[in-house]
Amino acid sequence: MATQRAPSRVRTTAQDAVFKWKGVDRKGQPMKGELRATSEVAAREALRRQGIRPSAVSKELFSMAQSIKPKEIALFTRQLSTMMKSGIPLLQSFEIVGQGSSNPSIGRMVNTIRTDVETGSSLTTAFRRHPQQFDNLYCNLVAAGESAGILDTLLDRLALYMEKTEAIKAKIKSALTYPIAVMAVAGIVVTVIMLFVVPAFKEVFSSFGSTLPAPTLLVIAISEFFVNYWYLIFGGLIGGFLFISRAIRTSEKLQARRDRLILRLPVFGNLIRKSCIARWTRTLATMFAAGVPLVEALDSVGGASGNIVYVEGSARIRQQVSSGVSLTAAMIQTNLFPPMVLQMCAIGEESGSLDFMLGKSADFFESEVDEAIAGISSLMEPFIIVFLGGIIGGLVVALYLPIFKMGQMV
Repeated sequence: MATQRAPSRVRTTAQDAVFKWKGVDRKGQPMKGELRATSEVAAREALRRQGIRPSAVSKELFSMAQSIKPKEIALFTRQLSTMMKSGIPLLQSFEIVGQGSSNPSIGRMVNTIRTDVETGSSLTTAFRRHPQQFDNLYCNLVAAGESAGILDTLLDRLALYMEKTEAIKAKIKSALTYPIAVMAVAGIVVTVIMLFVVPAFKEVFSSFGSTLPAPTLLVIAISEFFVNYWYLIFGGLIGGFLFISRAIRTSEKLQARRDRLILRLPVFGNLIRKSCIARWTRTLATMFAAGVPLVEALDSVGGASGNIVYVEGSARIRQQVSSGVSLTAAMIQTNLFPPMVLQMCAIGEESGSLDFMLGKSADFFESEVDEAIAGISSLMEPFIIVFLGGIIGGLVVALYLPIFKMGQMV
């Protein structure tokens, strides 16, 4: 069966190797793909159990990362849940999902999981072999579903959780895309004016033989700097951006500073905070409803929030809960949650419906995120118009001031 390659570019070991193979099935049709096995002999034996007669099996020394988006994993989870609820066997569900996916990486991954399950591995173990696609939260919920015999229900909850999470991310990205795109367009327009338009006006002004206004002289000086050092300007901007991005990816301290700074931003900080709270409460509600113990659930909740501040806060909450402190009291000490969430959590603990109350909190903050994005989008347009008008209008006025001055003299 075709299988997915390992998710990272590392050398495979004898315990977890990927083999490429070619062969024919029971009907004599030629097939080829990849298979995960401990050795070539084990790979050939696994193929024979699937009704495939291998003609060539070779070990892959290196593996390339696959491009599978979180929303594709959410769709895969929804499809798998729907088929299991319809009574379709698990292995047949994998085959249908793998064949129906437009992304070849999804097909290879699904076939890998199907092969692992078919050769005796549990579904949780098969998922854990793809850590880039299935995190601890996902695998813990699947393990709870397998142990309790409610895998289809847990997959449905997982799909709902992932769909809501991806919806929040998409809305925040859409809110940020518009101002970033406008800034980029403004930068391009200003660059074109400085490199090509202003030098043309400078040649015209040189024939006037009179003193130019101060704004015009300033624009000309900036244009000359652009013309002479444009490669340094753009090289510095691009190099600085790449350097900072790489430094943030490789440094946990810089990631923590970035996340704390994001939460302090005037308008977007409140939006990101509401998004983190929505994901935090949604994740904890999903795991607690699945029967995962609270202390164990708190291990995955922080990472699902997407912000290091809430990751650290979740670690402190877990430590206090494990020592006997109530969840609400531990959350109060972090100063990360608004009173409404704390009150809902306290009511949930007292009434024994913590998952329900956390889910209601998540619904509330998801609607808050929607309203905040709508408000930001409506307020952003006039500010952007003023910003662009100020920059472009200022440049145009500065360039035409000498012409106006000459008109007054005539």
